[in-house]
Amino acid sequence: MPRPVCITYDSTCDLTPQLLERFHIRTIPLTIQSGGRVFPDDGNYTSAELYTDYRRNGTLPKTTAISPEAFKAFFSPLLAEGYDIVHIDISSELSCTCQNAVLAAQELTDQGQIHVVDSRQLSTGGGLLALQGAKLRDSGMAAADIAAELRRLAPCSDTSFVLDTLEFMWKGGRCSGVTALGANMLKLKPCLEMREGKLAVCKKYRGAMEKVYRQYVAERLADKTVVADHAFITHSGEVAETTLQELTKLVRELAPFQEVFVTQAGCTVSSHCGPGTLGVLFLRQPEQ
Repeated sequence: MPRPVCITYDSTCDLTPQLLERFHIRTIPLTIQSGGRVFPDDGNYTSAELYTDYRRNGTLPKTTAISPEAFKAFFSPLLAEGYDIVHIDISSELSCTCQNAVLAAQELTDQGQIHVVDSRQLSTGGGLLALQGAKLRDSGMAAADIAAELRRLAPCSDTSFVLDTLEFMWKGGRCSGVTALGANMLKLKPCLEMREGKLAVCKKYRGAMEKVYRQYVAERLADKTVVADHAFITHSGEVAETTLQELTKLVRELAPFQEVFVTQAGCTVSSHCGPGTLGVLFLRQPEQ
């Protein structure tokens, strides 16, 4: 009889506790370092606190990859419970977390199967893969087959965000001060998307964010054949609730998603992109 399958992810998937419980997905947190403090990225340190700390002392928190030892401590009890594991991680181009998961899995081969999937994505762009993994698990698919299907689907995750400011990208060393200042003066709002596992600027908008959000959402969904199960509107905080409601309505009008989840990004996205960042994330139908 095949062993039951456990779907796991690191904390960058930005799935809410309610979604993790509903889809029976387990997570392991990265580590946050802020102002001499070290704590897990488990949602207790919020983006609002992050922004408060930044505005007070001018320094951004740093996230640290999960070590192989921490992964072994996470995986071992699940294997002991009789599970085969399909573990998904943030893109290996953005963190060594996935590589460390592979190292841990290699050391635990005598205890059971661990299939590590490089999402090649960020935030709920990878979380979408976890939801698909849960669906496949519930259909009775074996762990190895689930992992293979998720690797096939990974390039189909449409992951992007539009930023209100480049200040955090500049502070984090991801763009020059001149670029950030120029974008601010011209009121440019860059859109970043995941390409081959990395974040790349794909477009620049101009104007008030309420208008930019709507234009961005409409353009991301235009002429796309989507996997209709789920979509996410994921934001980094300081986005008005009425705006989120309006954008949710717009997404439903533009594409036939069964469910649209609104989630707030954790510290990884928030510390890189800053407040007012928002993305619409979904799966495109894979090419036949």
